[in-house]
Amino acid sequence: MSLGSKMTSLQTYNMLLYKRALHPEFFAIEGRRRLTHGDYEFEAWIFKGGHALRMQQGGNCLCELVTDQLDHLPEKGLATTLPCAGERDHEERVAEGVMFMTSIQTETLSDHLYVGTYRELLDHARTSNSLLVQWNDDRGKGNLSILDMQRFRDEIHMQGYHMRSDCGLVLRTQSMFQLAADPVAGG
Repeated sequence: MSLGSKMTSLQTYNMLLYKRALHPEFFAIEGRRRLTHGDYEFEAWIFKGGHALRMQQGGNCLCELVTDQLDHLPEKGLATTLPCAGERDHEERVAEGVMFMTSIQTETLSDHLYVGTYRELLDHARTSNSLLVQWNDDRGKGNLSILDMQRFRDEIHMQGYHMRSDCGLVLRTQSMFQLAADPVAGG
């Protein structure tokens, strides 16, 4: 595989932030986890090569979507689009008392490093009870998507890992949905 085709595959990944809920019909969901605590609800969906996260508190909603498939996605409610290539950080106040922060990192690995990283992340996913989807590409090489989450009283921390064997891609996202400890009523 040439470096040019590796870079083209890497360039297709984006993180989209919506200020509304997304419908599951847009994704071939392989796994799902829902958490509720106090006055917030959180849901995570994983699918081959991507994920969607939704944090809802009262009338406030924010969805993070990581995907390499932008066709047929809604534009309504789209607040931000972040290319995933390279490294970047983003912070956004969704509403009074709701903050979203994320860090995105990508690497393109040699075949040998890809296989070692794949095994390491697969072991981590299995021991941490993460959402996990594995599949083989048309050449029989392993691909992997993982969502690892930690719930706290006023925060949800998410780590996403997406590995694509066709281009040696490792895409890591670390996101935090943070709520004010004592949200102002009616604010």
